[in-house]
Parts: sequence; C-alpha cells; structure tokens
Amino acid sequence: MQDPQRSEEANSTIGLNSHFEGRFAVKGAIRIDGKFEGEALIVDKVFIGPKGRVKTNIKASSVVVEGIVIGNIHATNRVLLLPTSRILGDIQTPELIIQNGTILKGRCIISHESEQDAKELILNLYEQDEA
Repeated sequence: MQDPQRSEEANSTIGLNSHFEGRFAVKGAIRIDGKFEGEALIVDKVFIGPKGRVKTNIKASSVVVEGIVIGNIHATNRVLLLPTSRILGDIQTPELIIQNGTILKGRCIISHESEQDAKELILNLYEQDEA
C-alpha cells in the first residue's frame, strides 16, 4: 500500500510541538503533526499525522487521519482513517475507508449528494421502486 504520508507534498505544515489556534483556510494541502484548535479548518487536502491533535470542524476534499480529531469532518472526495486514528465527531463523505484499529464515535453519512439529505434521497428512491 502507498504511504499516505509521502503520497503528496503539503503546501503548509503545522509541525511537531507547534500549536495553532484560530480559523485556517489553505489552498492546497496541509500536514498537521502538532496541535490545531479553532473555529474551522478549510483546506483542499489535509493529513493529520500520528502525533497530530485537531479540535475543529474540517472541510476538505480529502482527509487522511492518523492522529486525533475532535470535531466534524466534511470531505467532498474521501476520508481515510488509519489504524492509530481517534475521531470524536460526525463524518460526511462519498467514500470512507476505515482501517482496523481506528476508534470512531460519531455518525457517518456516505453520500455523493451533499446538497440533498441522505435520508430524503433513500426514501425517495425507495418510493420510486414501488411505482
């Protein structure tokens, strides 16, 4: 399997023993090996390393987690939770990969339709089959 740490270079990094607080918006990719707390993290791609600690809501196209996230994750492409990941929050994404060892406490919504509620979409499809 390809090493997710090396799969793409990050435009920005919050390094080990670094602490960032606030609202962070990045065009491109970010790697977090330190601590991030804030209102929101808005980025194209985010990789949270094994020592990374994030306490915020994440909005991105792709998210890879090896560390700890406290907050909701909304990814338009996919979320990959590696064995050392610990998540406390809801996840919404069209593709969710959870490796053995992950701890996740929250709801998961797997849907390509981000504009339409997944429950409504499923009920509508169910009713269409009856007609």
